[in-house]
Amino acid sequence: MARNRTAEEAWEALARAQTALMRGFQEDFRGEEVSMRVYDVLYTLSRCPSGARLRDLNAHILLTQPSLSRLVERMEADGLVHRCGDPTDRRATVVRLTERGREIQRRVGRRHAAAIADRVGGALSEEELATLRALADKLRAAQEGRGSVSMTVDP
Repeated sequence: MARNRTAEEAWEALARAQTALMRGFQEDFRGEEVSMRVYDVLYTLSRCPSGARLRDLNAHILLTQPSLSRLVERMEADGLVHRCGDPTDRRATVVRLTERGREIQRRVGRRHAAAIADRVGGALSEEELATLRALADKLRAAQEGRGSVSMTVDP
């Protein structure tokens, strides 16, 4: 029973830390040319050189499938992404960055990376950062096969 309580406390601490960080990052995005949600899609696509199916993209974006579809439609209208049919599956849609989307992702990404370095790297030592990454990777890997969908992206 003590292990269950420890797991609950660890989860609560992790969730609260993530919430505090995300609130700070959302504040950072207030002055950016794209929202944090749009940046999340741009960043994820930047790690998928040949594009991503909409359903695979959804595995990495914290939005419902209909909300993501509407967001991608708006992003296409803004010239940030291009949607096309998947040549291997006529029912699927592939989303790719446009040159404009790639340029905005890089520019905003530099500022966001600096904020991450400040907010996360400024709070933890190199050793703690390595431990945090290893633990997060281990938790994520443990969820594979539990109904969680995963998409391979280039590191």
